[in-house]
Amino acid sequence: MLESILRPEMYHGDRKRPPFFEGWYFKLVDRDERHRFAIIPGVFLHSDPKAQHAFIQILDGNVGASRYHRFPFSEFEAEADSFDIRIGGSRMSSRGMTLEIDQDGHSLCGNLSFKNTKPWPISLASPGIMGWYSWVPFMECYHGVLSLDHEIEGSLEVNGRTIDFSGGRGYIEKDWGKSFPHAHVWMQSNHFKSPATSLTASVAIIPWIRTSFPGFIVGLLLNGRLYRFATYTGAKTTHLEILDRSISWTMRDKNHTLTLHATRSQGGLLHSPTVTEMTNRLLESLTSTVEVSLTTADGKPLFSGAGRNAGLEVGGAIEELIALWESESGTVGRRS
Repeated sequence: MLESILRPEMYHGDRKRPPFFEGWYFKLVDRDERHRFAIIPGVFLHSDPKAQHAFIQILDGNVGASRYHRFPFSEFEAEADSFDIRIGGSRMSSRGMTLEIDQDGHSLCGNLSFKNTKPWPISLASPGIMGWYSWVPFMECYHGVLSLDHEIEGSLEVNGRTIDFSGGRGYIEKDWGKSFPHAHVWMQSNHFKSPATSLTASVAIIPWIRTSFPGFIVGLLLNGRLYRFATYTGAKTTHLEILDRSISWTMRDKNHTLTLHATRSQGGLLHSPTVTEMTNRLLESLTSTVEVSLTTADGKPLFSGAGRNAGLEVGGAIEELIALWESESGTVGRRS
């Protein structure tokens, strides 16, 4: 158990009783920013053997088209001591991926390698992006960031069309547990004017014993420094507005204030896990924009920039998420 907590990239499903899911998320953007893909391999464990399976989801961010490729669970393999998984003829790790998919009139094959990955720092006190919550054994969903930013080399052939990703940028994260949150907002970009800058941010309804709360985790990688804002760091959300086409979010701690304004664009529907099924319910865009402003607590500007090719998800009971935040903060928010 200790190793799995300190190494969030590894497979956590051995000896797990259903319901259980685990999925790895690879974001790929080519050098010219003409092509944007998300590759999402994973597993879904269910008490009914007919529902249990492995999968590889593909999201073409340019057109908002998604594919859900299902495989028998017997075709899933994971190394016991490292992040190295296989589904059918495909293989994925933090070092790269080999894809061999040909199902239902859709084909995707090729080889990519990832260089200079930047994982979220790991320590005993804070083993990853979830901080000390990683040690809590009854969380509904766990989250890990395996690379905030890295270089891509190689190409993919999509339905006979070759896409060269050499010189492009990538991002890797993952989730595992019983179910996705009842409601959540997620945004990510590592395409800013200043190089090696990356943002990942999420807020969600977190079940906690007999109640729930609006938990959030945000990381901004800037000039080699990771600025962290999270429920477990003592940061507070001071403004949250979720509209049909935009999200505005401000948070602060004792040293800094971070403001995010995301503009939503077209997206594709992804399958996401509940305790009973993988359901087609999550709309994700890979062509959104996130404006980021970081200042000191007294207002001195430290960074301002717009993230391109942003991943953006808004899913579930957003009204309940806003209501929880309003109740906790005593502030009135706005919702779509």
